[in-house]
This record gives sequence, C-alpha cells and structure tokens, in this order.
Amino acid sequence: MARFRTRLALLGSAAALAAGAAVPAQFTGAQPAAAAEKKQWVALGDSYTAGVIKAAGDPIDYPRDGCERTDKSYPEVAYQDLWYFFDLTQNVSCGAATIENVTDTPQLPIGHHFPPHFPDPDYPFPAVPPQSEAVGPDTDVITVGVGGNTLGFADILDKCTRLGGEAEGAGTPCKEALAAGIPARLKKVSQEYDRMLTVLHKRAPKAKILTVGYPTIVPQNTSKCGWADITKFGTITQGDLDWLRQDVLEPLNETIEKSTSTQEAASFVDLYDSSQRHSVCDDDKWVEGFVTPPDQLSLVHPNAHGHRNAADHVGQALLNALDES
Repeated sequence: MARFRTRLALLGSAAALAAGAAVPAQFTGAQPAAAAEKKQWVALGDSYTAGVIKAAGDPIDYPRDGCERTDKSYPEVAYQDLWYFFDLTQNVSCGAATIENVTDTPQLPIGHHFPPHFPDPDYPFPAVPPQSEAVGPDTDVITVGVGGNTLGFADILDKCTRLGGEAEGAGTPCKEALAAGIPARLKKVSQEYDRMLTVLHKRAPKAKILTVGYPTIVPQNTSKCGWADITKFGTITQGDLDWLRQDVLEPLNETIEKSTSTQEAASFVDLYDSSQRHSVCDDDKWVEGFVTPPDQLSLVHPNAHGHRNAADHVGQALLNALDES
C-alpha cells in the first residue's frame, strides 16, 4: 500500500519499521521518552483477525488457549510496522468469536477441533473472558474485526455446500433455502454491533475504535470458481456464490460500516475494495478456500497476503488516529 509506506517514511522511520531494524539514530536519544508516549492499542476480533490457519503463520500462544492467534495475522504484522508508536498491549482476538464474545459473553474456544476427521488433541479448552475486558481507561485505540460468526457465515457455507452437492451444481438451492432469513441475521449483527461499540466506549472512553471489515471472498466472476473444487468453494453452485457475494457478504460489511458511523469515536476500515482481485477463486488469492493444498484445512480464511493487506489498511488508520490524538 503505497500511501501507508510513504506515510511511514514521512514519519522518519520507514526503514526501521518495515524491516524490524533498530530505531534510527535520530530517535535514539529520545527513545525512552518516546516509549513512554506510545499509544496503548488492544486488538479484538474473530478468526479473520486472529489468523487461525497455517497459511496465516505460526501459532503464537503457548500454552494454547484454543484461540489460534498466528504471527502473520494483521494485528501482529501491523505492530511490527508501528512498534515505535504503539504498544499492542493485548491481542485477545479468537477464532469463532461472536460479537457477544467481544462484548460480554465468555467464549469456549474450539482450536482446530473439527471432528470426526480433524479432531484437536487439546480440545476442550477452558473459557476465555469477554474480549472487552482487555480494554480500559488507559486504552488509546481499539481495533475490532467481528460479525461473521454472529451472522452465521460458517453455517451458511456448510449448508450451501451440502445443498449444492445435492443439486449437482445447478441453480441456487442455498438461496432458495436461506434467503428469507438473511435480513433477520443482518439485523441481529446490527443490534449487537451497536451494543458492542457502546460497551467499548464506556470501558475505554478516550479510545478511538477502528472497526475492520471483511475482505473480498467471492469474485465478481464466479465462473472462475469452478465446481467441486475443495481448494475453492467445493460444491457450492455458481448461482449461490453470486447470492453470497451480493446478498450476504457485501451487506455484512455495509451493516458494520453503518453501525460504526453512528459512533463519533469510531472509524470503519474497508478491506473489501483493495482485495477485489484476490478472492478465493483468484490465482493470487488472499483468502484460502476450504482446503489449502495438499491437506491443510483452511475453511475460507485469509492467508498471510490477506493479513498483510489488512495490516497496511489498519496501520494507516492507526496513524490517522495518532494524528487526531
């Protein structure tokens, strides 16, 4: 992202931030004071924030808590870029988190437990606290990427796969079965997102909240997805993929952005436009399909390239928040 890189250069430390090198000589004498002035950042979210899959890096939690945060997830990558300006005091994002798990409901993480073929030897995991407990009066900035699990996106994909297989790739069986219920799902996301933002603002009244949307997952041209390809969308029909893009995924981002706009201290970080040519079905994909060859279960999650793109956009938003403080 050229604008983000240029901005770091203008701040006088691009080389160090991009390469993870030592602080430049011109900042060395002031480093202790600068460190004391670092902004306190907390990262919240679901698996699209945590990383979760092998294509998004190596696990960073030892012992495992089942949330599956990885070292190439966007909070970790953005922190490597911006460590001189921000302390990532906590990254409590967690795979399978719902909006309520961020707001006030403890979560039972699932790790990589997908029986019967993919059991996790460490499952079950103890409950983790609501993610909002990680923020407080000293928090300066919060990033949060959540909503897909409240919408029930994984369940929708599962049903679309089964119905598309039964239809042998023809028609829009998933749309016919589920479309009537999507407005209610989106309404639930909107209501719970509004409440989450209110709770976060109450717990961290001085914090800037950066809500992070979802990237492009389904391409405009769904013919490139083929059918029965598990490295893409398996047996979901082309017609249902068009429906998922237009009536499920794009409205999900719109719902999150609309909720964000009601809060003066919040800004929406759009990942959709920048990832348009990097869907599950593109050669240069930033989101993996159901399986990453040869046999890694990925279940439609961003890879390291997708998280790098997210880190650039979130990083730019963090720097904007720095300017406003």
